[in-house]
Amino acid sequence: MTTHPPSPGPTLDDRIAGCLIGAAVGDALGGPVEGHTPEQITERHGGPVTGIVGPWDDDWRTARPVAPYHKGDGHVTDDTLMTHALVRVYETVRGHLDAYAVADHLVPELMTTPRWIPELEAEALPLQRIFLAEKWIVARLHYGHVDPREAGSGNIVNCGAAMYMAPVGLVNAAHPQAAYAEALEVAAPHQSSYGREAAGVFAAAVAAACLPGATPATVVETCLALAKDGTRAAIEAVCDVASRHRDAESAVRGLRAAVAPFDTVGPDYRAPSLGARRPSRLHAIEELPVALGMLLIGAGDYRRTVLGSVNYGRDCDSIATMSGALAGALGGEAAVPADWAKRVGEASRLDLRGPALALAAVAREVFAQDTAGRRAHETAFAALTRG
Repeated sequence: MTTHPPSPGPTLDDRIAGCLIGAAVGDALGGPVEGHTPEQITERHGGPVTGIVGPWDDDWRTARPVAPYHKGDGHVTDDTLMTHALVRVYETVRGHLDAYAVADHLVPELMTTPRWIPELEAEALPLQRIFLAEKWIVARLHYGHVDPREAGSGNIVNCGAAMYMAPVGLVNAAHPQAAYAEALEVAAPHQSSYGREAAGVFAAAVAAACLPGATPATVVETCLALAKDGTRAAIEAVCDVASRHRDAESAVRGLRAAVAPFDTVGPDYRAPSLGARRPSRLHAIEELPVALGMLLIGAGDYRRTVLGSVNYGRDCDSIATMSGALAGALGGEAAVPADWAKRVGEASRLDLRGPALALAAVAREVFAQDTAGRRAHETAFAALTRG
């Protein structure tokens, strides 16, 4: 009887498309309900969110605290804008990135080139849309001339850097350790402490999701092997709870209780506690552990994973961005509901496949560079040890 090796699953190009499109769709689904509790979401929508919904407030142009942003109707948020900006940096550099690439390329991208901003329904500089924690990059590097590797120190510690690190994981596809190290360097001008750590771990998770035969469980195992301090402890606690659930609705309270000891924001997402977002080796951002927990509960299924993330509430656009990226990388582009992707692309006036095609080409070039470098090192080391 002839036996065949197991299928490696989606190709690299397919996984990159699934990851980036999946992240954008998750972002768009989570944006309208960001900042609210599961109970508030259920009351507002007559039950859990099951797809693309409109803005929370009809008078979204003036409603506080999010005015004047049109969150809803398939519009992506800053998570996707920053992700696509990082893809464009990779397109320019066509190699591995470091903190200086952020200063030399990402900062000009944010402050000099107008882009269509879906939430503003206008063409504007990305700098005019991103929040203060992201504006920090421009303030510190362009105006402050701070050493790029140290510029993240002093910023609030949140998920700002982690939310757009998927491209780093994709360029280092199937090599989580390299993705982790590169993301820590790329995040250095933006974040410190557990915010920077989360960026490294999320990039590693994306790279791990690209491994042939990867599953939600192997992605989480990779994260636990690389994560440090409170980030590791939070992932372990949340995923332990997630492993005992098969539906997100029953798990929400348990997931929140598991992450709460590590989360410095506190119970009221709109009114952070006094110690919120300060550097600490004991704490973690909430978004990454919960995204991993939802990936486990959804068994990698895109729809279940992302809708669980959306209905969790709080910072659910970033949670759904991360979980959507991971589910998309595991399952490829076909894993992302085509009707959702079409509506988000049209509503946001974005080509969601273009960044994926561009990044796939860069990933292949970087792999060729890495291979040549390894071979040169092997040759040199062999010469040193001959005899």
